Amino acid sequence: MFHALADSHRRSMIERLAAGPMTISDLAKPLEISLPAVMQHLAVLETLGIVSSEKQGRVRTCSLAPGVLTQAEVWLSERRMMMERRLSRLERYLDQQDGENDES
Repeated sequence: MFHALADSHRRSMIERLAAGPMTISDLAKPLEISLPAVMQHLAVLETLGIVSSEKQGRVRTCSLAPGVLTQAEVWLSERRMMMERRLSRLERYLDQQDGENDES
């Protein structure tokens, strides 16, 4: 998931799809890469389930799959809480050390 999100083109696609479904050609317009490269990026996002696509005639429309990015959000939130607990312990320790140094 994070490998997919590390690429600026894929992040751009996800951000644009957050506004609603788009055709692949519309999705590719602002990107300065070839259409085959766009298709490869979309394949990565589809494999992870972040994006889904539907073909109607000759037009393929992509949309953001709801909830998939929630997994990354949960993981990040858990890491953030863990780091906040560690920093709180460090702060208490440093405050205790300051108190001991003030008494000397």
